Amino acid sequence: MQEFVLIMRHEDGSKVASPEQMQIWMKQTMEWIESIRKQNKFVSGTGLLFDDARVVKSNKLVTNGPFGDIKETIGGYVIVKATSVDEAVEFAKGCPVLLGEGNSMEVRKIANGDGVH
Repeated sequence: MQEFVLIMRHEDGSKVASPEQMQIWMKQTMEWIESIRKQNKFVSGTGLLFDDARVVKSNKLVTNGPFGDIKETIGGYVIVKATSVDEAVEFAKGCPVLLGEGNSMEVRKIANGDGVH
C-alpha cells in the first residue's frame, strides 16, 4: 500500500463563499472523507487558512499570503492509502472541491524515503 496526497486546488481563491455555502461544502467534504475512512484508506488531512500566511521566495523575499501573482490557491489536502495512483485518482474524483468551476485535485505519490519516486 502506498500513500498519496490529494491536493485541493481552487481556481480563484479571492472568491469568498457565504457562511452558509461554506457549511454545505464542509459537510460534503466530511462525508467524502468518511467514505474513505470506512475503507481504511484515510491517513490524514486538513484545510488551509489564508490568514497569517507567507510566501518565502528563493531570494529570501517574504510576501504576505499565498496570493498575488496567481489566482489559483491550495485549499487543503488529504492523505490516503491506495494500491495505485489510479485508486488515489478515484478518491480524488469524489472530492466536493470539484463542484467549483475550474477547481481541480492534484494527486501525488508521497516519497517513502527509499529514494524511489
